[in-house]
Amino acid sequence: MHPQIDARTLKHWLHDGAELALLDVREHGQFGESHLFHGTPLPYSVLETEVARLVPRRSTRTVVYDEAGEAEGVAQRAAARLAALGYAEVSVLRGGTQGWTAAGYPLFAGVNLPSKTFGELAEQVYHTPRVSADRLAAMIARGEPVVVLDGRPVSEFRKMNIPTAVCCPNGELPYRIRHLVPDDATPIVINCAGRTRSIIGAQTLINLGLPNPVYALENGTQGWFLADHALEHGGQRRYADASGSTALKEQAIALARRFEVPFVDADTVARWIDDPQRTLFLCDVRTPEEFARGSLPGAQHTPGGQLMQATDQFVGVRGARLVLLDDDGVRAPAVASWLRQMGHDASVLVDGIRSGLAMAPAGITQPPALATIGVQALAQRLRGGDTAVLDLRSSMQFRAAHIAGARWSIRPRLPGALAGETRPVVLVADQPQAARWAAASDWPSALPPPALLEGGMQAWEDAGLPVERSPALPSDAECIDFLFFVHDRHDGNKEAARRYLAWETGLVAQLDAQELAAFRLPAPALT
Repeated sequence: MHPQIDARTLKHWLHDGAELALLDVREHGQFGESHLFHGTPLPYSVLETEVARLVPRRSTRTVVYDEAGEAEGVAQRAAARLAALGYAEVSVLRGGTQGWTAAGYPLFAGVNLPSKTFGELAEQVYHTPRVSADRLAAMIARGEPVVVLDGRPVSEFRKMNIPTAVCCPNGELPYRIRHLVPDDATPIVINCAGRTRSIIGAQTLINLGLPNPVYALENGTQGWFLADHALEHGGQRRYADASGSTALKEQAIALARRFEVPFVDADTVARWIDDPQRTLFLCDVRTPEEFARGSLPGAQHTPGGQLMQATDQFVGVRGARLVLLDDDGVRAPAVASWLRQMGHDASVLVDGIRSGLAMAPAGITQPPALATIGVQALAQRLRGGDTAVLDLRSSMQFRAAHIAGARWSIRPRLPGALAGETRPVVLVADQPQAARWAAASDWPSALPPPALLEGGMQAWEDAGLPVERSPALPSDAECIDFLFFVHDRHDGNKEAARRYLAWETGLVAQLDAQELAAFRLPAPALT
C-alpha cells in the first residue's frame, strides 16, 4: 500500500497555499460522473504519456485518488507507477471519493469545474449582458446588423453553430475583433455550446472597453436548440489567419494591470525555471497554426480561450506559476487578466516569442518496445484462429468499427479482459505509447508479451480488410472512458440539454467558503 492521507488532511492541503497536484486517475467517464472540485483528470490508461505535461516537477506534492482507495485499486497502481517515474511525494486519498463524501465534502459531476464555475461567478459579478435565442433569431431574420461570434475552437464550431456565426475562439477576440466588426455601433453576440465561453467572451470585449453593444447568447447553442431554432452543421466561417490587429494592445495591457498581472522579462522567468520549489508552465496562447510555425523551447500550446475554459487540461498543479506568451502583446495580457481572477499565479512574458527565453521540455520516460505485426500478417493469423485481438482504443471508436472478433478493453481492466486467454495477443491502439505502458505494467505474467498492430485500426481499414460495428457493445456501463452526461446534450436530446444547463447554473451553490475565496473577482464581494 502506498502512503495514504485522509480527506480532512487533503482539504487542508487544497487551501494551504502550497503547490498540489490532485490527480483523479479513473477514466474520463468515471471522472465526469463524480469527482473532487479541484481534481485534475489524468486517466490511468494514459498516465505515463500525460503526467510529465501536467505535473512537470517530480518533487511536487501529489495526491491520487479513485473511487474507494482499495489496495488493488487504480489509485494504488497509479501511485506505484508515479513513484517508478521518479515522483517523490505521492499519496493516495484514503477511501477515494467515498472517503471524501464520508468526511462531509461534496463531489461534482461534469468536467472543467473550476473554469465553468468561474464563468457563472463572473456573470454574477459583472452582470454580463445577455440576449435570448428568440431575440437573436428575430434580429437575424429581420436582417438587422449584428455580428455573431462563436468563442469555441474550430473543431467544436464545425459540430454545430448559430446561423451567420463566425468562429473566433475567445482567446483570439482581442486580437481579431477589429477585423470582424465593421464599426463601433454594430451589436456583437458571443456564443458557445453552453454558457461559460459566451459569458467570458462577451465580458472580455466589455472589459477591454469596446464601444459596441456586446451580449452573451443565453445558454449558447443549447439555448438556441431548446428554443426550436435550427442549428447549422459543418460550418466553415472563421476569422482570417492574417486578421490580427494590435489596435487594442494598450487596453489589453491596462486590463492586465488592473488585475495585477506581472509583466516579467526572460531573465526573471529563467530564474523561476531554476527554482526547485515551484512549478512553471510556459504557455503559448496563440493559434495552433502559429504555434506549429515555431514557439519558445519548452512552451506548451495552450490556446487562450481553452486555457481559460479548460485550465485543468493544461495545468495539473494547483498554485503553479503560469507564464503566458504571444507575439502581439494583446492576447497574453487579456487571457492573463482572467487567469488572475480565477486565482492562478499568471504572468505575461515581455516580448513573448521574441524574448529569447528557453526552457527544457519536461522529461518523458519511454516505455519498453513491443513487437509489431502488419495488417496482412494479422489477417492471416486470424484466419487460423490462433490469435486474440484486444482493442485499446476508445469505447466509441470500437463501437463504430473494429476488427472482426476483437474484444474491447481498457488498461485498468486488462487483467480481467485477459483472464483465461492462452493465445498470443495483438493490441490495437491509436496511442501506441499508452499501449506499450499498459503492456509493461499491467500485463498478466502468465501470458507472453503482446504484439502491436502497425498503423493501428487506420491501417487495417486502409487495407480494405473487414470490420465489424457494434452500436451497443461495449455496454454503456462498460464505457468508463465516455461521459454520456456531456455528449448526450449535443445529440438532439432536449432533456439532456436542460439537465446540463441546470447543472451548470447550479455549480456556484455547491461551493464552500474556501472554494469561493480562491477566486479573485472584483467587488461586489462573493458570499
